[in-house]
Amino acid sequence: MIDDPVVAGRARALKTGIRVGIGGWNFAPWRDNFYPAGLVQKRELEYASRHLTAIEINSTFYSAQKPATYARWRSETPDGFVFSLKAPGHITGRRELALTGKAIDAFIYGGIAELGDRLGPIVWQLPPNKVFDRADLAGFIDQLPRSIDAYPLRHALEVRHASFRCPEYIELAQRQRMTTVFTDSDEHPSFADVTGDFVYARLMRSESAIPSGYPAAALDDWSRRARDWATGKEPADLPRVLPAPKAGAKTKAKAREVFVYFISAAKERNPAAAMALIERLRR
Repeated sequence: MIDDPVVAGRARALKTGIRVGIGGWNFAPWRDNFYPAGLVQKRELEYASRHLTAIEINSTFYSAQKPATYARWRSETPDGFVFSLKAPGHITGRRELALTGKAIDAFIYGGIAELGDRLGPIVWQLPPNKVFDRADLAGFIDQLPRSIDAYPLRHALEVRHASFRCPEYIELAQRQRMTTVFTDSDEHPSFADVTGDFVYARLMRSESAIPSGYPAAALDDWSRRARDWATGKEPADLPRVLPAPKAGAKTKAKAREVFVYFISAAKERNPAAAMALIERLRR
């Protein structure tokens, strides 16, 4: 078992209901600035899962994984750790999403239950050319299973076409309790309207020249926003489609789970950014 003082801070940060991580764990540059020198590759997941609180798996987007693989991932990670899974691209890339029921079932019932309590949200990432079609999207969401082997399933939708920046989409997603991924990127639609029971953010602005990936002030801002989300509030300084709830409005705040991932951009800096945010949440 790998031991490190960061682990204690990680455990305390989990109490906030906020999980912070990166995409994947096998990336050669991390062997220079994240993983200790000499750490064998087969122990990288063990190490990463004890310094972060979540990992988003990208390989499931490209190909099916064996049940034994999911079981091994679970066995190598500690209690409280979760994996988010990117759903297969051959499903989200279909022209008619409402006709993907069989493919959805093949993925959901193809072994992910082996993750057990390590199973976090499933991210359905739509391609950039997928235009908002209310009837087709509603039919797709209706087919998503909400539990598997007594474990609840949480689904998040990442949209990448500007047509989704409309009140009609927000209303549909809220009615069907479908979380919308907040993608902090200039390349994709970026809006932070809360549409589901949890919040999912993918942050894409890390910089190579900054050892922590993000400036300290930016990390402070994300710590505040994550806490706002977790306590049932909505950050006032993020872009939205619909107006934010008015200050002082009589709304019952409900605690939420929050997932924050540092993805893409200066990928070599993302573990440092994630650990820096976890440290701020620990405080």
